[in-house]
Amino acid sequence: MPSTSADREACAATEVLRRVGEKWSVLVLALLDERAYGFNELDRAVDGLSRRILTRTLRTLEADGLVAREEKLDRVEYALTRLGRSFLPLVIAIGEWAEAHAPEIAEARARTRVDGNGRTLGGYAG
Repeated sequence: MPSTSADREACAATEVLRRVGEKWSVLVLALLDERAYGFNELDRAVDGLSRRILTRTLRTLEADGLVAREEKLDRVEYALTRLGRSFLPLVIAIGEWAEAHAPEIAEARARTRVDGNGRTLGGYAG
C-alpha cells in the first residue's frame, strides 16, 4: 500500500480511483454503456454539465482508454471501449455498495463532528 505522496502518485490505482471519484466521468461512462453518443447528445443528456467540462471529461476518458472517439461524416461519436466495459461493472459495484451502506455512513458521520480544518472533534465509537 503506497504511503508517501510519491508512492501514491506512482501507484497505478491512483488515477483510476480519481476517475471513479469524478461524478461526471461516472455519469458519462454509464450513458455510454447504453450506446454510442454524439457530443451534443451527451451535452443534452447530462443536466448541469458544461460543454467545457464535458470536453475535458471525454478527453480524459479517451486518454485512459475507457472511451473511443470516432469521427463520422456529420458528427463525432463516443463509445465505451473494451477496457471501459470491463471498468464499468466495478464502478457500479462501488455505487451499489454506497447505496446499501448509506444509512450506516450517515450514522457514523452524525456521531463524528469535524471542525473547519477537517480535524475530528468528537469520537467515533464504531
